[in-house]
Amino acid sequence: MARYFDIHPENPQLRLIDKVVEILRADGLIAYPTDSCYALGCRVGNQHGLDRIRAIRHLDDKHHFTLVCHDFAQLGQLVHLDNAVFRAVKAATPGGYTFILPADRGVPRRVLHPKKRTIGVRIPEHVVAQALLAEFGEPLLSSTLLLPGEEEPLTQGWQIKEELDHVLDAVIDSGETGSTPTTVVDFSSGEPEIVRVGTGDPSRF
Repeated sequence: MARYFDIHPENPQLRLIDKVVEILRADGLIAYPTDSCYALGCRVGNQHGLDRIRAIRHLDDKHHFTLVCHDFAQLGQLVHLDNAVFRAVKAATPGGYTFILPADRGVPRRVLHPKKRTIGVRIPEHVVAQALLAEFGEPLLSSTLLLPGEEEPLTQGWQIKEELDHVLDAVIDSGETGSTPTTVVDFSSGEPEIVRVGTGDPSRF
């Protein structure tokens, strides 16, 4: 049964954030709000959590997972960025973008695209997500909470708790999120390729 945390959208209660962090550090799987839509998240080294995300979403091994970061300094330790890409990504963060980039050697292989050795990275512009990432102190391995057969992600914490109570360890509710996922920009070749148009303005790339 998932624990339910009603967290204020503008002034997150630190004691509740800390309880969610405890669940993450104990290899739990959570649903949490972002500036685009709800996401599933777990610790990067949590193999069981990764398997649970794949099972919930019916994902194959070609799915690009995302490492959701607190800030650009953390993001920069996970991927390779040349000067031009560095400037483009930094100018667009935080915000509604996910960037696909070559992963650093320190990122576990099992979370990478099996052939390209790439990973998605992003920095959300969401008060609660930022508070969670700040307290957790490391990136969250994440995937959009889009259920199989559905065209749009779930947007209400109570609804996620109701539908996924048996497969999650915690749900953060801080009000309704949007239903549009991030804009995905693939920089793995060095040049920007728009893979998915979402909340971020693609014209800047």
